[in-house]
Amino acid sequence: MKILTFLTVSIVASLFLNSCNTIVGMGRDVKRLGQGVENKAHGRHF
Repeated sequence: MKILTFLTVSIVASLFLNSCNTIVGMGRDVKRLGQGVENKAHGRHF
C-alpha cells in the first residue's frame, strides 16, 4: 500500500511540475508574439 501511494504521489507531482513548465513556455511564446505584433505595428523590423 505504501508503494502504491508513493507511486501515485510521484506521478501526480511529476505531471504537475511538467505542466507548470509548459505553461511558462507558452506564456513566453505569447509574449514574444505580442512583441512581434507591436514591432510590426510601429514599423520596426527586428
